[in-house]
Amino acid sequence: MTFSIVALDQSSGDLGVAVQSKFLAVGAVVPWARAGVGAIATQAFANVGYGPDGLGQLARGSTADEVLIRLVANDGLAEERQIGIVDARGGSATHTGRHCFAWAGGRTGAGFAAQGNILAGPEVVDGLADTFLAAGRPFPELLVDCLAAADAAGGDRRGRESAALVVVRAGGGYGGWNDRWIDLRVDHHDDPIGELARILDLQHLYFDRPAAADLLAVDEATAGEIRTILESLDAAPGGRFGVVYTPMSGVAAGEAEARPSVGEPRPLPPNWDAGWQRALDDWMAVENLEERAAAPGWIDRRVLDVLREAADGG
Repeated sequence: MTFSIVALDQSSGDLGVAVQSKFLAVGAVVPWARAGVGAIATQAFANVGYGPDGLGQLARGSTADEVLIRLVANDGLAEERQIGIVDARGGSATHTGRHCFAWAGGRTGAGFAAQGNILAGPEVVDGLADTFLAAGRPFPELLVDCLAAADAAGGDRRGRESAALVVVRAGGGYGGWNDRWIDLRVDHHDDPIGELARILDLQHLYFDRPAAADLLAVDEATAGEIRTILESLDAAPGGRFGVVYTPMSGVAAGEAEARPSVGEPRPLPPNWDAGWQRALDDWMAVENLEERAAAPGWIDRRVLDVLREAADGG
């Protein structure tokens, strides 16, 4: 009822799982991953214990092949299970039990394992594997492309319902406190893979820091445009956005808390001052764009795009 790929990004060490199924909230069942350890997909008549048990064995130094052999050997229903494993060294293994529903099977290579059941045919797994091997895109987008190629090859014979993407890296989670760099789920949707691609783009928008080259200088014309938009959104100085994040205590009235930003401050144009800069920062905070904060005198190009879309009612 599912097709998936588990993979290692050889260049970064990131590990990931991408999966689609005619099954509600497949992301709650199939993907398991731990940075520096490995990634596992457990499906068909899924034994979710394969996830934590397998990662534990990988963390203790076992290879993907060794873990697969042990998990299957200790499971009386192994012939109804399907599993894919990749370890942090790029070793991979896949298992499809004889009693899984046709078409069911898998394919492995250096750094990946692709598998599925109740599929249109082997070309679905080939779509996963061949797309991964062709590479050419950032790792998270590549994994979503693998799903799209598999779906285009016939996908799950029952149709579509949910999809998920998990990519782990050490310290890659929110605030650097865990390894969940990307953990996205589409639990119920007519086009779950397309929706997964859309929210992956939002992940980058909300959580990626811009590079200095992504910044646009706030000159007089740009400042005028930003002011006009903020005014139309009731987000000018003294507007409704400035009071959203009023602290319970600890910050004196009128004192702005420190906000990390990209770039070095530049001279402000005559129609842009600290009050307007603060108003822009407040609007960005409400829109969850804090990670894209730029030093005074600059604005991230994607932030300006979002502002323009908001002005157009987008």
